[in-house]
Amino acid sequence: MSASTLFPLQTLIQRAETVIFGKRREISLALACALARGHLLIEDLPGLGKTLLARVLARLLGLSFARVQCTSDLLPADVTGVSVYERERGQFRFVPGPVFTQVLLADEINRATPKTQSALLEAMEEKQVTVDGETRPLPHPFFVIATQNPAYQIGAFPLPESQLDRFLLRLSLGYPDEAAERALLSEGDSRIRLDTLEPALTPQELLAHQAAAEKIFVAPALLDYVQAILAATRAHPVFLHGLSPRAGLGLLALARALAYLEGRKAVLPDDLQTLFSGVACHRLLSRQRQSSALPEEAETLLRSVPIP
Repeated sequence: MSASTLFPLQTLIQRAETVIFGKRREISLALACALARGHLLIEDLPGLGKTLLARVLARLLGLSFARVQCTSDLLPADVTGVSVYERERGQFRFVPGPVFTQVLLADEINRATPKTQSALLEAMEEKQVTVDGETRPLPHPFFVIATQNPAYQIGAFPLPESQLDRFLLRLSLGYPDEAAERALLSEGDSRIRLDTLEPALTPQELLAHQAAAEKIFVAPALLDYVQAILAATRAHPVFLHGLSPRAGLGLLALARALAYLEGRKAVLPDDLQTLFSGVACHRLLSRQRQSSALPEEAETLLRSVPIP
């Protein structure tokens, strides 16, 4: 791939950094998730920029955007839409919910009840919504970014395993470093900088980049490596169960996207190692704690698998 082909993607990252300071790695990973046609889960404390990252990505990718603030009284119909009876016409009319967009931000998703959380399952997996027996396609591309607070915070409902598995990548932003925090305090309200952002891509260009990323080469030895990693998770005594083939496919898709974003024609073992924790931890359940695996547990497992 030529440098000119990737120029808009590098421009996108640079523009994002004018709003979100000191988080180039996290911005790049979020963009790679979009290139891999996956969905993104951002888990962190309030006030660290989770919602801002979602808005910045939607703006720079040139995609339509909708936000759902998840609360305990949010209903599935508030997300998917509802049929309203029109007396004058003597028939029902479907009113689309916020899910009918290209980038859906499910803000604080674990404050919604499990019933409402499950309303997103079909949308995330099949890019469609079934309401009142009728299936309606969602816009293309379709990208869900969900934020969640740590499970120990009051009013949080843990996401079920089936929901977590729909997210290709989970990441945390963390506190800014000293220089980034000083810049943030000096520059003031990030919403003002967000309003000045111009799209770096069109939806059609994003689709073209997604298709190109899917063609990045993965050597047979790396396929063996992924299979060995999957097998290790299934045999490891720390975890209740291992990773599914879907997780393996997701890891490969994300590795291809990261390689493409960095201008390479092939996936490296380093790509898989860099991404493994973000792909695996929310899918692996600790036998002792009955909660998601910790990054250090995932890294320990990874070190036990020989590198090809």
